[in-house]
Formats: sequence, structure tokens, C-alpha cells
Amino acid sequence: MIIYHNPRCSKSRQTLALIEEKGIEPTIVKYLESPLDASAIKDLLVKLNVEVRAIMRSGEDAYKELGLGNVELDEQTLINAIVKHPKLLERPIVVKDNQAIIGRPPENVLALL
Repeated sequence: MIIYHNPRCSKSRQTLALIEEKGIEPTIVKYLESPLDASAIKDLLVKLNVEVRAIMRSGEDAYKELGLGNVELDEQTLINAIVKHPKLLERPIVVKDNQAIIGRPPENVLALL
């Protein structure tokens, strides 16, 4: 199990705690320190079975400054924005095998345990 984690985020910390309470020691990826590349983001999209906008934090300054709300932007442009600005990635994302889930709310992760 892998958790894409931001230790400064309360939801991310709560999700990690839920996983650890079940006796699971996940691999913790601090994605702000080790940003994902485009291939890893595409892989997450497949495992989550969502469009790229579903994993973007639209409230972030970079989202607004870069005009990422423009519906005419293609998937690759949005993925590239996440690569360059990892704060845009929704958190936490938990992956187990070929499935993934966004831990908002943290209880969502229970479906993978």
C-alpha cells in the first residue's frame, strides 16, 4: 500500500492514522518533496478511474493563476501543471494493487483495507 501524503494536511494525517490502526505500514510518498512525473499521475488516474480534474485542488493559487479552470485545456496540459506544481494534487491518495482512492474523507480509505 502506498499513500501520497502531505504531513501538513490534517486529512492526510487522519488517513495515514486509519491505515496504521489496521496494522498496515504503507509506503509513504511525500509528493511535495518527491513530485510525481506525468507517467505516475496517469497511472493514478487509471487506478482511481477518474478524469484529471478530479485529482486537482482547484482552490490553490496556482490553479487560478495558471487558468486551469479553462475547460478547453487538455488532459496532458493539466497533468503537466500538476508535475510543475505538486500542490495541485489532491491529497491524500492511497494505492493498493491496481486500485486507488482519495482519502477525503479519510474513511474512504477503508474500502481498500
